[in-house]
Amino acid sequence: MAKEGADMTEETEYMIDRNAGKEALSAESPINAKEMRAVVLAGFGGLNKLRVTKKAMPEPQDGEVKIRVKACGLNFLDLMVRQGNIDNPPKTPLVPGFECCGIVESVGENTQGFEIGDRVMAFMNYNAWAEVVCTPTDFVYKMPDEMMFAEAAAFSLNFVAAYIMLFEVASLREGMSVLVHSAGGAVGQAVAQLCSTVPNVTVFGIASCFKHSSIKDSVTHLFDRNTDYIQEVKKMSPDGVDIVLDCLCGENTGKSLSLLKPLGTYILYGASNMVTGETKSFFSFAKSWWQVEKVNPIKLYEENKVIAGFSLLNLLFKQGGCHLVKSVMDKLLRLYEEKKIKPVVDSLWALEEVKEAMQRIHDRGNIGKLILDVEKSPTPLMANDSTETSEAGEEEEDPEGDNDSKERMPFIH
Repeated sequence: MAKEGADMTEETEYMIDRNAGKEALSAESPINAKEMRAVVLAGFGGLNKLRVTKKAMPEPQDGEVKIRVKACGLNFLDLMVRQGNIDNPPKTPLVPGFECCGIVESVGENTQGFEIGDRVMAFMNYNAWAEVVCTPTDFVYKMPDEMMFAEAAAFSLNFVAAYIMLFEVASLREGMSVLVHSAGGAVGQAVAQLCSTVPNVTVFGIASCFKHSSIKDSVTHLFDRNTDYIQEVKKMSPDGVDIVLDCLCGENTGKSLSLLKPLGTYILYGASNMVTGETKSFFSFAKSWWQVEKVNPIKLYEENKVIAGFSLLNLLFKQGGCHLVKSVMDKLLRLYEEKKIKPVVDSLWALEEVKEAMQRIHDRGNIGKLILDVEKSPTPLMANDSTETSEAGEEEEDPEGDNDSKERMPFIH
């Protein structure tokens, strides 16, 4: 399985390089269609709630840019959204997705800093998984000339989140130690790379054993998530670690707190353990919730420990953090241009293959980021399984479990 992951990464890199020559050409020939393809979530639930359909193409308002999308990022949060397993979920039908990249096709009035033809990446408050998006310039960033679209779709959310947690929240400095859960995921790999830019930082990575051969060089010490890694870490660092980054929640919370040094920082930035199956499970949600160690503030005071939570999307869209994110993005792009960081792309998928791509995340099979490549043609099997629907997202639902009977197709063709 580890070899399979490494082979897919190599093939993905080949696909990215092969598409490099087409990107400039695409910028010169915008499409004038009034409709666009988009992934629509018809209602909360299983994979059968997702379809690719035609929607009216948006037009930019004041201060917005219209982007012809080339690639979109797929995150674990998208699975939680699909299940309705988030606080105050939006109404359906909706177009999922929180990040994309592409070429500026037009600009609204009073829009400054961007021109038609600019290659950009953008954060979206939903609606990213479409051929065209419109968004305010506060959430848009120009891509470096050498950055490919697949890399850009894997860059913004993961590296910005990793940077803010490490440097803004936890104040990572030389000689500190960091423990990161899901070290093989996109955020985990971004954390490892950013830690390598600071001298003498020790990174303890927790990941499924089949990923170890592919990611072992990115961290200092690597442990199987299904073993007693707490004791192993304590053997190497008896005093504990300075920073813990936890995207799992559940029982890992108590374990992670026990590893913190005095003045150490534990950051919760996800709750992926609450997604245990294709559809939302109240039992799984309740189990994960009750496994979280209840924190006594007096104990934190006595032990000099810090607990923090972090949500990049809330910071951007609810708390006015776009200026901080802009300054962080500037720093990250400099690191990219200096070749100190590089997003890890697991695989590329067509829009019509979104269900299979989500299944790969469900299976915790990815190493790095899964990308929806808007220009990629689906395989025949996946095309047949993704019939178009109306704009409202109405369709004849597949029987539950239907996806399990289909072969998981190769990722790059």
